[in-house]
Amino acid sequence: MAINTIMKNKPYNVVSSEGSGGDGNPPSSPPSPRRQTSGFSQCRRRLRSKVPLQYFRKYSLAAGIFGRRNIQFLLLLFFLYFSGLMMCVGRFSNFLRHSREPIAIYKSHLLLEKFWHDIETDNSTALELSSVWQFKRRMRVQKPCPVSTARRHLGSVVEVSSDPTGYLIVEANGGLNQQRSAICNAVAVAGILNAVLVIPSFGYNSVWKDPSEFRDIYDEDHFIATLEGYVKVVKELPNELISRYDHNITNIPHLRVEGWAPAKHYLGKVYPVLQEHGVIRIAPFANRLAMNVPSHIQLLRCITNYRALRFSSPITTLARKLLNRMIERSSMTGGKYVSVHLRFEEDMVAFSCCLYDGGDAEKFEMDSFREKGWKGKFKKKDLDFVAGRNRIDGKCPLTPLEVGMMLRGMGFDNNTSIYLASGKLYKAEQNLAPLLKMFPLLYTKESLATSDELAPFQGYSSRLAALDYTVCLFSEVFVTTQGGNFPHFLMGHRRFLFNGHAKTIKPDKRMLVGLLENMTISWKDFKDDMDAMLLESDRKGMMIPRVRKFNRKNSIYTFPLPECDCLQSHDSSLGLNHTLNALEPPR
Repeated sequence: MAINTIMKNKPYNVVSSEGSGGDGNPPSSPPSPRRQTSGFSQCRRRLRSKVPLQYFRKYSLAAGIFGRRNIQFLLLLFFLYFSGLMMCVGRFSNFLRHSREPIAIYKSHLLLEKFWHDIETDNSTALELSSVWQFKRRMRVQKPCPVSTARRHLGSVVEVSSDPTGYLIVEANGGLNQQRSAICNAVAVAGILNAVLVIPSFGYNSVWKDPSEFRDIYDEDHFIATLEGYVKVVKELPNELISRYDHNITNIPHLRVEGWAPAKHYLGKVYPVLQEHGVIRIAPFANRLAMNVPSHIQLLRCITNYRALRFSSPITTLARKLLNRMIERSSMTGGKYVSVHLRFEEDMVAFSCCLYDGGDAEKFEMDSFREKGWKGKFKKKDLDFVAGRNRIDGKCPLTPLEVGMMLRGMGFDNNTSIYLASGKLYKAEQNLAPLLKMFPLLYTKESLATSDELAPFQGYSSRLAALDYTVCLFSEVFVTTQGGNFPHFLMGHRRFLFNGHAKTIKPDKRMLVGLLENMTISWKDFKDDMDAMLLESDRKGMMIPRVRKFNRKNSIYTFPLPECDCLQSHDSSLGLNHTLNALEPPR
């Protein structure tokens, strides 16, 4: 029966011997149905003559049942196997990875004990701050910056009138430098849309907890005046316009723009809405414009960042005092000093999931802090945090002790003045002690300013960060230890001020961790490796991306060239006016 079915499904492939032609070659055309039926009947008669019909029926029935059971069994087996694989393969692969991948354990405090006698008795020549940078670079001369509005360039893309299209409202969120990025992007977007920009508002951040407004951190009048001729900026919406929305800004049409949106997105999606309503609001506004934009829009970013954004008078006044005092305390090095941006606050240590020399007590403390600050985020099954692996990957914040060992290894001696830019350090007294031991001339804004001078800034993290930013900006050497917006903006700003050279030490943390793990290394070998790291950092400090298309890592804020370099040729005192108005930066 089964064979009969198979044969009926293939009428043109089974042919009798009479239809083959006798030579073994296939026929030139398909056989007729009549001849095929005859051949099929003969084949069926042959089978019946050789195999008993009763046996044939039993065999077919048994084969069908056995085949179906086999399929069901195989499907069940496959399902069980796949389920077990999904449950176990993650944990098993993690086990294998953890057992094979190298991990690092914090031993820096032990290595410092080993090196301390060598550090104290090291009589080698101290590194002169004036000769730290072996590579020199000056900006190449370019054509003068075009003094024109963005709408002139956009006229060929979208038909716009000489009058602005409408008003743009944005809400900058994050810390000081994330807000700075949002402000620069807001000016650029206003140029794209031919819109009037309302002074950006600052969103209250649950981490920074700073209620400061734009005017508290930046000089509003200077901001508006500097952008005149590029983008029109106003402090608030006209009364007749806001009255249409019951004097409630939340009633204004609110747009959500995708992250890193290109200029064409604003022209195609946002511009028509602005034309229709005359005013739009975009919030949140962090990272809402792509880094790769037309050159005239890139220029708006540069003008905003390096000319228009000047700190407010209270910040500038105190920053000038801190800088003068830092220069006075650096008399042994000709008024030059080193600034260090140290990210070793409690929240940073907890978020990095790194462990140091605190043992089980430290682990319990950090687990509790993570649970309090981020709830169950770090307990999700798809997240895997191993402190030792994070450390070997260079993801752990450097401790004050490690920063001190690195700088002493590079040749900075205990006569070097250091300005420490940081928030409240994790276990500050305990962790700062080794750094103070290696560098007694260690200062912070708290130690340089009086309590009365700092009182108006207490509780305002962005204003305090602005003080740190200014003092770090004019240091001879800037050391970044963990990354983030603060060092990226400073690196770009220092490139702008110091003729294209970043003058920044950005350590290779993976290499550094490997050296700090090596308990057999000698002080001489450690110093040789630190000298090579300093040289490499210096070499990279003068490099700029070869590709003109800037991306998120190679941003215009970190690499201000080539669009921004002509700005300095127009105003040689630009960097001074930006922060201190008249004070010469230490060189």
